[in-house]
Amino acid sequence: MDSVDQALFEAAQKVRANAHVPYSKFAVGAAVLADDGKIYAGCNVENAAYPQGCCAEASAISQMVGQGAKRITRVFVVGPGTKPVTPCGGCRQRLREFAALDVPITCLGEDGAPLHTTLGALLPHSFGPEFLL
Repeated sequence: MDSVDQALFEAAQKVRANAHVPYSKFAVGAAVLADDGKIYAGCNVENAAYPQGCCAEASAISQMVGQGAKRITRVFVVGPGTKPVTPCGGCRQRLREFAALDVPITCLGEDGAPLHTTLGALLPHSFGPEFLL
């Protein structure tokens, strides 16, 4: 891992420890590097009314927006297991709102090998803000 990925991993892993996952027991942490040079991290927060939960990526994006940053330049997602934990479909679209298709995304199951990809590879033929301008 390069130093940026290492910093993103550490932020995602640290916040992952705070995930509220009493139902799935599947704690996820996400960290985004924003255009202001800062790292914003979030964890998943489940709710007894399942659709009311919040994914780690959405949580990280909310942190970023709340602090005034506008664009995502890099993403790191980490969860349990050996397989890379990738953003769900909804979070791929959320990332699309704030990230270019060539933004690097690293997905990791903490006991396995990372998947290095891009938003465009995870969400091909996507619908983005530029369609509405």
